[in-house]
Amino acid sequence: MTAPLDIQALARQVRDTRGLGHKRDIDAVVARLGLGSRHAAVPVGDDCAAIPDGDGHLLLAIEGFLDSFVAADPYFAGYCGIMVNLSDVAAMGGRPLAVVDALWSRDAGAADPILAGLSDAATLYGVPVVGGHTNTRAEAGNLAVAVLGRAGPRLLTSFDAAPGDDLIAAIDLRGRFRDPHPYWDASTGAPGERLRGDLALLPGLAEDGLACAAKDISMAGVVGTALMLLECSNVGGVIDLDAIPRPEHVSLARWLPAFPSFGYLLSVRPDRTPAVLARFAERGIASAPIGRLDASRAARVRGATGEEAVVWDFAASPLIGCGRDGMGATT
Repeated sequence: MTAPLDIQALARQVRDTRGLGHKRDIDAVVARLGLGSRHAAVPVGDDCAAIPDGDGHLLLAIEGFLDSFVAADPYFAGYCGIMVNLSDVAAMGGRPLAVVDALWSRDAGAADPILAGLSDAATLYGVPVVGGHTNTRAEAGNLAVAVLGRAGPRLLTSFDAAPGDDLIAAIDLRGRFRDPHPYWDASTGAPGERLRGDLALLPGLAEDGLACAAKDISMAGVVGTALMLLECSNVGGVIDLDAIPRPEHVSLARWLPAFPSFGYLLSVRPDRTPAVLARFAERGIASAPIGRLDASRAARVRGATGEEAVVWDFAASPLIGCGRDGMGATT
């Protein structure tokens, strides 16, 4: 018999995850660089920097990888250098143009599996690596990859969710964990045509006006990523844990901090929800409304019994310090 879910303990688990801990570091960096006070087309705190360009936007993002991850799974680290950057571009309703990488390794042999992962992913996703920086005489291995993309006039942002919106989770469950890590891999081994078509769903939703707010599910997991989306938009909401799409054989405790290779949260007006769900279903991607947003500025989770627990109160404390007003959290 399955033990009843301790919703308060689960809320603490989400707050204490390593992935969310790394996100909390953003607040101090934003404050130190004075980014919150700068005017921008899209405020700092989104998946990409959005730079107005003609009748659309250039999108620029970068990902750095933990040295422990690069050492433990160098091929997948290189592969993720492409995959996660393209996910950032898609999350803002854009399409990728090119990537560059910065690689440090002890020698050429240590660099080879990382480069193989970069090359394979670039081929599968149809995005060229056009340059970067390489050092194969370093004391430790490190990797960072940046992407340039383009979106039209309609962006998906983290700053345009509104009270009354449905919070939709869309996750490709056709994968497996790369044990012992929390990475749900539904990308390696998949046909490139399918991967490219799946990513194109997000700019399609933006261009057709079906959604205006989204975020890709990061190392913070489903709930942790939702926290960042809610904070940026200065809203609150409740997440129904049982509604989150997940593989049948994976427990909720393991799934919540998982980092899926294809996973997005979208804030959608309820009358547009059926059309959004239908688009993901057409591509074989699991999607469902997992909550409703409100004006409370508190993020809660709800268990099967209806009991709720507050995961984060943004009125009391910032998480990443990137509220919609561009000045971090307010009191």
